[in-house]
Amino acid sequence: MSVVMVSGTGTEIGKTVVTSAVAAAAVAAGRSVAVLKPAQTGVGPQEPGDAAEVVRLAGPSVTAMELARYPEPLAPDTAARRAGLPTLAPAQIAEAARRLSKDHDLVLVEGAGGLLVRFDEAGNTLADAARLLGAPTLLVTQAGLGTLSSTTLAAEGLRARGLTALGVVVGSWPQSPDLAARCNLADLPKSSELPLLGAVPEGSGALAPDLFRAEAPAWLAPPLSGTWSAESFLTTWSPPAYAPASA
Repeated sequence: MSVVMVSGTGTEIGKTVVTSAVAAAAVAAGRSVAVLKPAQTGVGPQEPGDAAEVVRLAGPSVTAMELARYPEPLAPDTAARRAGLPTLAPAQIAEAARRLSKDHDLVLVEGAGGLLVRFDEAGNTLADAARLLGAPTLLVTQAGLGTLSSTTLAAEGLRARGLTALGVVVGSWPQSPDLAARCNLADLPKSSELPLLGAVPEGSGALAPDLFRAEAPAWLAPPLSGTWSAESFLTTWSPPAYAPASA
């Protein structure tokens, strides 16, 4: 598992924070880590992007690389066309990941938005780069309503392409989860047919980096170099028994 693709089931669901947590847990376990952000959108030339945020949270020993940057916060293909900039081909992403894997124990390739967001005019996606690399994909999803469908669709998309899904991490677990989130937690493994590999607490990206690094392993399961237990977490947050409304 030298290269892992990190994809979301949508946008703004905690993908970069999860990538940071996986990197921090791997570093704590004594592994060398690199993060590759193929296409960074929505930031200016001198602004820190997602790869820089991973380094800030996970630590300066993490190597960061970007391949392309587009100014508007859009899908990479759309943002590239509008800015008159070159798009990225899957072969470029795969080659960069392979180069990083020669000097690092773990390379995390963080996608843009969801699994099938287009990177170029030919319709290539992160899934196509994963196929070239033979790399598993970690799915980051939300806790609330809608997550069962979006996560299951992403898992089916991976299987339909003959790709390996590593598992699911909830990108932002609420401090006070509602009934939907608690029910979803139990139903996600059944719906997606994938193991739960972690739940990152809401607001973790705002923690001081030292505290983030210290706590990250507790948010992730052993396959991600952590100590988190899905069984214990499900027990803690099991939904309450159904109570019919009184007449």
